[in-house]
Amino acid sequence: MPGTTCAKAIQWWEEKNEKQAAEEEVVKLMCQTPPIEKMDSSLNSLVNVKHLSLSTNAIDKMISLPNLKNLEILSLGRNMIKKIAGLDEVGATLRELWISYNLIATLDGLNACVKLRVLFISNNMVKSFDELDKLQSLPLENLLLKGNPLYEGEPKAHVDTVLGKLPNLKTLDGEALIGGD
Repeated sequence: MPGTTCAKAIQWWEEKNEKQAAEEEVVKLMCQTPPIEKMDSSLNSLVNVKHLSLSTNAIDKMISLPNLKNLEILSLGRNMIKKIAGLDEVGATLRELWISYNLIATLDGLNACVKLRVLFISNNMVKSFDELDKLQSLPLENLLLKGNPLYEGEPKAHVDTVLGKLPNLKTLDGEALIGGD
């Protein structure tokens, strides 16, 4: 059975909510049956959206969303995404990226996200702490990394390593970091 298209998911959302998705600030297209397999240009019709959720589908690739000039929260958790991409167009407004439970091994593709404060990227395939170097120019405050291969071994050592690379974090893996603890 072919996957649900984004256009069809938007249509179903509009029918269910009795609203025009293009006028709304929050649009949640998660858990579609059958699942969405591809992000497509119909998402660019959501010009007012601030929070877009495409979680729990079967999306394997991120695309550019140039018309989403107000996007602050992008939720793509529980998909099949292998690479962070397509964020250049929304980097000026994106504050939160929720992308846990995917297949991502590198933290490339985030440098345009100049306002990114929250990155949930747990349960992916990140293997090296060196990947965190790619986040150093971002204003990150909240990072969720647990469940990645880089976290094998002693947990306390992970906190020290992450804070050594990202000293401005306020929350790591759901734990508040108070006074440098």
